[in-house]
Formats: sequence, C-alpha cells, structure tokens
Amino acid sequence: MGFTDIFNQSGKDQKSPGTIRTPELASVEGEINQITARLEQERQSREGIGKFLRHPLQVLTERPENILIVCVPVAFLFFMGGFIFLFRSTGGISFIFTTTTLDDFAVFAVLIAIVPLALLDLKEQFRVKNLENALPNFFRDLAGMNDSGMTLPTAVHLVAAAEYGTLTPHIRKLDNEMSWGVGFVEALYRFGKSLGTSLADRSVDLIAKASKAGGDVSEVLRAAAKDTFEVVNLQQERSNSMLIYVIIVLVSFAVFLFVIAILVSSFLTTMATAGAAASASGAAAHGFMGKIDIFVYKRLFSHAAMLQGFFSGLVAGQMGEGRFIAGLKYSALMLLIAWVTFRFFI
Repeated sequence: MGFTDIFNQSGKDQKSPGTIRTPELASVEGEINQITARLEQERQSREGIGKFLRHPLQVLTERPENILIVCVPVAFLFFMGGFIFLFRSTGGISFIFTTTTLDDFAVFAVLIAIVPLALLDLKEQFRVKNLENALPNFFRDLAGMNDSGMTLPTAVHLVAAAEYGTLTPHIRKLDNEMSWGVGFVEALYRFGKSLGTSLADRSVDLIAKASKAGGDVSEVLRAAAKDTFEVVNLQQERSNSMLIYVIIVLVSFAVFLFVIAILVSSFLTTMATAGAAASASGAAAHGFMGKIDIFVYKRLFSHAAMLQGFFSGLVAGQMGEGRFIAGLKYSALMLLIAWVTFRFFI
C-alpha cells in the first residue's frame, strides 16, 4: 500500500468537523419539534379557550364584560329552575296568571346577570379615573428631570421611587423593563398597554413617536401632561354638569312609584270595593260597574315600575358617563326598589 492509499484510507476514517451523522441530526430535529410544540401549547394557553381553562378567574375579571360568560347562563338556569319548580308544584302553567312568584324569579335572574357586571364596571372606572388623574404629574415630572440633563431611563428610575397611587406599580414595571435592557420606546408601549385606557394609549403613542423622530422629548412630555390634564378636567366637568340629569331620572322614578302607590292604595282599592258592592247588588248587570281585579292592576303596575327602573338606569348611565353599561348600577338599584315596594308595601 502506497503513501497515497494510506492517506485516502485515513481520510475516510476521520469525520470532517462540519459533518453531522444522521442519528444526531434526527435527535436535534426531535428536540426542536418538542420545543416548538411546547411553545405552541404555551401560546394557546395564553389566549382564547386555553387561557380561560388555565386562569378562569383572571379571564372573567380582566374586563367587566367577560363576567357575562358566567352570569348570563347562571341567570338563565335560575329562571328555568324556578319555572320548572312552579310548573311541578301547580301541575300546569296557570301560575303564570295567578301568582307573582314567576316575576320574583325573573327579577332575581336579571339581578344575577347585571349586578356582577355593574360592580366590576364600577371598579374598573375607579381604576381608570385614578390612573388618568396621576398621568399628568408623571409626565410633568419626567419632563422636568429630562430638562435637568438626565436621560429618560434615569428619569424613569428616579420617578419610580415616588408615589403616584395606582399608577406606581406600572411605573416601577416600566423602570424594571428598561433596567433589563428593553428600549425606551418599546417599554413605553408596553406601559401604555398595561394601563389599558384610551387616554394613556394616545399619550404614549405621542411620546414614543416624538422620541423616534429625535425631537425635544421634554416638550412632548409637557404637551402630553397638559393634554391629559385637560381631558381629565373636561371629563370631570361633564360629569358634574350631567349629575343633575341623573338625579332627575332617579327622582322621576321615585315619583312614579309614589303615584302608583297612591293609585293602588286609594283609587283602585275604592273602585274594587265599589265594584264588589255593585256586583253583590246586581247593579253590574245593568252596566253600572263590573268587578275590578286589583291583583291584575297591581301586577301590571309592578311590571311597569320594574321596566321603568331598569331602562331609566341605562338612560342615567348614558347621560351621566356616556356609557349605558355605567347605568347598570342604577338599573339594579331601581329594579330592586320596585320589587321590594310591590312585594312588601303595595
């Protein structure tokens, strides 16, 4: 065997550095596929049905409207359960016309559906109000520190040590992200997304675009602070101006209940007594006066009062806060007052 043959044989036995054997390649591909599958599984668990199954309470409370996923079916089952119970107890559907128990089940079904939504919406509005009230001070402080020569990350770090109410945790999260190397613009967008208000999104977008363009960020921060301050003031002025109309809606409902109470206790009772006397004397046969079913009138008035209270509450929310969902708290309150009034006092 010559020198050339020996060299060729040794070259066949040696493995070149860039060569991967087929079993090793298959193992690497398998690991990549496993990692991809886990990432896809994690992504699915963070959105849609997967997120709901993994964190149901978080999904139901992150937005007030999400609570309807549970409340509406529970309310429907409650009403249907009451209907079936009454049907079996009376042996027919005559209870619809002879008793108000079905109305009670309907009222409480509506309350089950709207009270959690009203409470979560009220809590969300308090959160948004506190955040938006603190935003002008935050932007103004950042602008002042930036004017003194500090960089924006340094200014954010110093501001994070101050107290801004419900905005403080979001500012500290912004500071932490920037300390981990996240860019100011990207961290600012995440900051605006975590706040979840339209006013914060608009201000953050303005500041981020000015920072990208290389303009005077301090002036932009002051402009954002002034803009948020004016918007918050306008919202407060609108709320104060419309408060009188909300009060008018509530007082109108109270007057409506009072008038119905007077009609039922005085006029209808007197007419029912006169009608019963006329029927007993035979005068009703001559067309003088028939028997008056006061139960039917009470039930009719109760339905009218409950509908009046529910929809008046929605109108009050639309007028007072510009959102009919904000009126659900008034609707629930007036609906409950109407039900208590007719069940225990009229």
